[in-house]
Amino acid sequence: QVQLVESGGGLVEAGGSLRLSCAPSARTYLTLTMAWFRQAPGKEREFVATISWNGGRISYADSVKGRFTISRDNAKSAVYLQMSSLKPEDTAVYYCAADRYDLAAKERNKYNYWGQGTQVTVSS
Repeated sequence: QVQLVESGGGLVEAGGSLRLSCAPSARTYLTLTMAWFRQAPGKEREFVATISWNGGRISYADSVKGRFTISRDNAKSAVYLQMSSLKPEDTAVYYCAADRYDLAAKERNKYNYWGQGTQVTVSS
């Protein structure tokens, strides 16, 4: 079982930036796709970005393209989400997810492991 731990959420003004981090709580040798999803109050959890194990496959939701950047450091088993030009509609709980089959998919049901989430609030 892989337990994921997110950090870096917080309160920021519109137009600002935040960097989220996620890593397994213990070292893992699985070749995992890593992704970020988010869930706003009263809404379904939605895909934000994904990156394959070797970084060769990256996808973003249309709503964040050009503003968010996903990256990873396999030496640290960590994945990051750099968020810039934040908007109030980006306010949500952001979840880190991992897929042991390295599919780099956008579908929530392709992910086997999830973090507890970190709150991002963007004020207008």
